[in-house]
Formats: sequence, structure tokens, C-alpha cells
Amino acid sequence: MGDGGLAGRRTRLDAEMQQGGAWSADSPWLREAFAALPRDRFAPDRLWRWDGRAYAPLDRAVDPGGWADELYSGVHSAAVTRLTDGLPSSSLSAPSAVADMLDSLRLEPGHRVWDLGTGQGWTAVLSARRAGPGLVVGTEVDGHLAAFARTRLAAAGLDAEVTAGDGTAGGVPGGGRVDRLHATYAVETVPWSWVEAVRPGGRIVYPWGRLGYLALTAAVVGAAAHGWVHGLAQFMGDRTGPAQPGTGPAAYAQVRGGAEPEAHGALDRDPAGLEDWHLRFALRVAVPDAVLFTAQGEDGPATLLHDGDRSWAEIRPRSQLLQGGPRRLGDEVLAAWTQWDALGRPDPYDYGITVTPDTQWAWQGAPDTGPKWPIGGLHPATR
Repeated sequence: MGDGGLAGRRTRLDAEMQQGGAWSADSPWLREAFAALPRDRFAPDRLWRWDGRAYAPLDRAVDPGGWADELYSGVHSAAVTRLTDGLPSSSLSAPSAVADMLDSLRLEPGHRVWDLGTGQGWTAVLSARRAGPGLVVGTEVDGHLAAFARTRLAAAGLDAEVTAGDGTAGGVPGGGRVDRLHATYAVETVPWSWVEAVRPGGRIVYPWGRLGYLALTAAVVGAAAHGWVHGLAQFMGDRTGPAQPGTGPAAYAQVRGGAEPEAHGALDRDPAGLEDWHLRFALRVAVPDAVLFTAQGEDGPATLLHDGDRSWAEIRPRSQLLQGGPRRLGDEVLAAWTQWDALGRPDPYDYGITVTPDTQWAWQGAPDTGPKWPIGGLHPATR
């Protein structure tokens, strides 16, 4: 099969999306757009696959089947399209995440859209098919990717503009305001310029930090935007912002170095509870700089934590807690776990964010009356 069997893979993806409930009844246009503008038309001829040690190239001309396998590896799988210093710096997002975020955007014909982090142009072209000619403008920080996206949009016959630039640093290319803002790269704090770029009542859909994406609505009265978590997924970070701490064993080893534990303790709960992704999200809200992951330890799987600086903790299978550095990071995580229990173990969709010109905070239950947590040190929230 010279094309790597793309037609069959498109059909399987559609069926898997249907079976998994990824096609929203509120946005039937998305299924039609995915079929008319499949992701393979916006993928470069080289993808990158993790082989257990490093990312290895998959060239379409050499191995069209392997290339297609990587591109259509699953509804929840992104395809790495570019590396920087050996690490992914651009990707085609997972089909389920793309569909859910565009559904959350509540996009209608006639809406003007700003697509941030346009990459290869797939989300911009899907939005353009819905919004209409000349109503979508994309911004991509990588000039080569912006040029690539322009060629693919032109080939698709859809009128959408793609500019090269930093979407976090200014307003909408060409000026004015948009009805919808869709970002495909993760930010910890929302640039106020994004809120200013959206008309009152308009929506901003964006990935928040390492986990989750939100849909904010710009206030009709007053300077603010509020919104709820809409899904869990991991996205590439803002390449113009501060570097994010690594999430694997190497980053933990770098933070800990050869240090021995400075504090030993025991847990009053089963550490296996940390495998609950609802809890993981609550910890992400309450202790946002804590990186958690599971690794094989001396006594079995252990949870390792670090803050990307000098503080670390290790939670061992037999409920042992070891900590080091200037902070007691493990104690902070356990306190947040206790709070989550006291709140009734809410799921991620019970959390939201408020953004104002000067402050940003996450909340649970309700933006005004629920518990609050600061974002980026910008808000003296109460806990």
C-alpha cells in the first residue's frame, strides 16, 4: 500500500472516536470536518517515535506504513513532528483532544477565530471550515512551521491566514477582536492580552500547564474571564516562556543529586491512592510546581516528587516518606491530599479558573464561594 493504508486508518480512527464517545452531539460538524480534512494531510513527511532510549525518525518515503501507524496510533495519542535538542517541541495533538477542545470552543459560522500555536495548521483548517472564509488567523512562533501551515491550508482550498510570531506577546494579527481564541500550547498563566483580544461573551480554550484544558468566557460586564476545566491532556509548553521542570527520573536525579533524606516519616494512608488521576489533578492545582511520577524503587513502585529546584520527596510502597531540600514537598502534597478528601474528592471538572488584569486563581465548586488557590503567585488566595 503506497500510501501506508491511510484510508483504512482514517476509517478506524472515526470508529474508535465514535465508540469512545469522542464525537460530540453538540458539534456534528467536527466529525464531518475530520473526514474532509484528515490529519495526514497536515503531517510532515517525517515523524518521530520513541524507541525506549531516544526519538527515532519515521520517514514517509522510506516506511509509509510505519509513518501512518505513528500518525494514527490512537485517539488519545499525539504525533511528534519536531524535536529541539532531542526533545519534542511540536506535535499533531491527539484526535480526541482536538475534537473536545474545538467542541468546547462552541464555534459557529461567522465567528472570527485566533488559533494560537498553529503548528502544521490542522486545528486552523478545521476551524476555518466551520467559521467561513477569511475568519481564522493562526499564529505560530516557528517561522518554518508557519510557512508549512500556509502551504497545507492553501492545498486544502480554505481561506485562513497564518502569521509567524509570539502569540503570548501581542494582540490579534491585523488588529481588532475575535469571537473565539484557541490555543494549542500550554501556559501556566493566561496572558491578559488574550482576554483583551476576545469580545465580551467570547470564549478562550487553552491547555493549562502540565495537565488539563479549560474554556473561559470573557465577562460581558467588568474585566475578567471565568471558566471550567473541560478535559485532561498534556500539551507542548509555551516555547517563549520559562522552561518547565522535567517529569522523568533524570530530572528527579538532578534535583536530588546524591543527597540523603533530611526527614523520615510514615504515611497514614495507602500511597497507591496517588495513582488516582482525580487526586493528581487536585495536587496539580494545590501544589502546582510539584512534579509527581512513578518509578521502580527498591521495594517496588515508588512515587517520586520534585519541584524542579532543590526540594524532593519519595513515597515508598510501605508508606514511608523521605524528603530533602529547603521545602518539605511531601508534606505539602499530603496536606493537599487531605484537603481533597475533605472536599469530597471532586473530579477535575469541578474546578475552574478566574483571570483578571492583575490576578489569577483556580477554584473548586464555584468561582466566588469555593476554595481558591493562587496561580503563578498572582493572587493571595485563601485555602
